[in-house]
Amino acid sequence: MEILLGIVAILVVFGLSYLMSNDRKNINYFGIGVMLLLQIFTTWFMFDTSIGRLIITKISDAFNKLIEFGTAGVNFVVGGIAVEEGGSVFFFNVLLLIIFFATILSVLTHLKILPIIIKYIGGALSKITGLPKVESFNAVNSIFFGQSEALLAIKSQFHHLNQNRLYIVSASAMGSVSASIVGAYMQMLPPEYVLVALPLNMFSSLIVASIISPVKVKPEDDQVDIRDVSESKSIFEAMGNGALDGGKIALIVAAMLIAFIASLELVNWVIQAIFAGVTLQQILGYVLAPIGFLMGIAPGELIQAGGIMGPKIVTNEFVAMLELQPLVGQLSKETVGIVAVFLTSFANFSSIGIIAGTVQGIDGEKGRIVSKFGLKLLIGATLGSILSATVAGLFL
Repeated sequence: MEILLGIVAILVVFGLSYLMSNDRKNINYFGIGVMLLLQIFTTWFMFDTSIGRLIITKISDAFNKLIEFGTAGVNFVVGGIAVEEGGSVFFFNVLLLIIFFATILSVLTHLKILPIIIKYIGGALSKITGLPKVESFNAVNSIFFGQSEALLAIKSQFHHLNQNRLYIVSASAMGSVSASIVGAYMQMLPPEYVLVALPLNMFSSLIVASIISPVKVKPEDDQVDIRDVSESKSIFEAMGNGALDGGKIALIVAAMLIAFIASLELVNWVIQAIFAGVTLQQILGYVLAPIGFLMGIAPGELIQAGGIMGPKIVTNEFVAMLELQPLVGQLSKETVGIVAVFLTSFANFSSIGIIAGTVQGIDGEKGRIVSKFGLKLLIGATLGSILSATVAGLFL
């Protein structure tokens, strides 16, 4: 029954994407089928094989060790601040770790280690699926870097990107997350679900975007250039730039959390003044319950799960993860896994402005194009999150 419902959910995602498509005759069905099979294989391998589980364990251990190193730096700076026994400060214990992870990414980028790995993985993906090299590179790159950084890495190719290609690269940026904040996610949610969400969301973003905005590209308009991916002149400058970028991200996330959580409380206060005992989370829970049922969430947990997924779309993933975190031990394994995978992406309203602003900074005319399809971009990215969570649910 769960498999049948999952198949229906996948067909719903494909059907809605097809209805939004602006060039149905040129949809790359072969590439979409290959990516769906790769999703299924990846999830099966990571969840149902001893080697896959071992890989997840080792990656989790590596992240935990990095978190220990980052915590040492945080404690040196803020260790003297008193915290109630058994308590913690989210900004110190989670957000400031972003600084250390951003520093590592900056150094690996400066040394050309990450760009070369990403280029060859993207090239392999392009050959297997038939998708253009730039879009494939950007999809893989978006696993490691944030929305702005991923788009800036392909800025030299922007003059070749038409509206459909702009949609695909923007969708990959919105449907992914940054490796610099994965450590923060893993502090709040079971690491295995966060890690499996990374490749699943990469494929989902490409699948949905390839249906909505199919592309055919001439070879001369599809070259990946990684020579100028880092502006740092030395490893020490890379460390400094990474630390500053990480600090900015931590402060931005903190500011957004303050604004969104406070606004959520305000909205709930207004709603409860009119309808006693009703919250925005409950309303969103009922709205998302049908698709949650198809995704594989237990019937008795649909409203609660929908009440977590909904705020992620209207606020951001951190707000939703903070709501899911205390429920991890109370909800079923299937619900936790499905919701956690759904939350591990940048698919929310605020991302529309971030992506449009980044593209505007690269090319003003193309920035205006992205702004026009902003809502379509969010719907597509959300469908991608549903697809990823549904595939994960098939193996939970």
